[in-house]
This record gives sequence, structure tokens and C-alpha cells, in this order.
Amino acid sequence: MSIAEAVLAEFDHETATTRVLLERVPESKADWKPHEKSMSLGQLAIHIATIAQWAPVALTKAEFDPDPPGGAAYPRPSFESVAQVLKTYGEGIAAARKMLAAANDGEFMVPWTLKNGGQTMFSMPRAGVFRSFILNHTVHHRGQLSVYLRMCDVPLPGIYGPTADTE
Repeated sequence: MSIAEAVLAEFDHETATTRVLLERVPESKADWKPHEKSMSLGQLAIHIATIAQWAPVALTKAEFDPDPPGGAAYPRPSFESVAQVLKTYGEGIAAARKMLAAANDGEFMVPWTLKNGGQTMFSMPRAGVFRSFILNHTVHHRGQLSVYLRMCDVPLPGIYGPTADTE
């Protein structure tokens, strides 16, 4: 079994679950924050929606620097609507899945580096980057999103089992 085959089922499950949560974001509460240091609900939703867009960078380039010295910073999108979030998410997931399915084991073992302002944050094989920087990063923020939604009294779907709203 290839690395891509081993990751695809997990990718499909996690992305479908994440989409269900993104669908529940109430536009009327997009500016809501649980704390002054936190992202707003809308910022968190669009951040989650754009993580999959990093798959082409992770699977085709050797490094990524969102704020390169002397270069343009990575443009951080802003929340406009749930429809925009879902469109962005769907496009990113489709492109990421296509690249994941087509990648061979050799491509997954190529070292990849994340930098910020020219400083190395971490380096690891692309397989690890896909699992941690894309999948696990999304799951981490999805957990935050589920707390935000609960605090906004939005019924939560089951993620890895039933919730108080689905029992």
C-alpha cells in the first residue's frame, strides 16, 4: 500500500467532518470571539477553509515562507460569508485530494521546510507535512471551531461519535 492510499481514507473522513462543522457557522456571529486574544468565528472558519490550499505547496515545493524577507507576505483571506468559506474549502479539498492521490512514495519522502521571516520553523518529509501541517492542523482548528459553535449555542454534529445534540 502506498503512502497516499494509507492517507486517503483518513483525509476523506476528516474533510467531510470538517465541512459539516463549517456549514454550521452562523454568519450573524462571524465577529464573535471567546476571548480578546482569539480569532473571531469568521476568521477561524476561513482559516480552516484555506489550510487545504497549502497541499500543492507542500507536495510540489521544497519550502514555504508566508512572510519571506524582502518578498510579499502570504495574503490572509478574510471571512465574507459561509458560502465563500464552503466554496474555498471545497476547491482546496478537491485540489489537495487530487494531488495526494497522484503522489508517489518518493515524492512523499522529499524534505520540506516551513520558514517564517526567513527563519526555519521545521523541516520534515512531505508525508509528515501533509499529516501534521495540513490534516492535524485542520483537526486542531476544527476542535476550536466546535467549542466556538457550542459557546454560540449551535448544535454540534458527531465527529468521532455522538454529541449531546445527536444522542
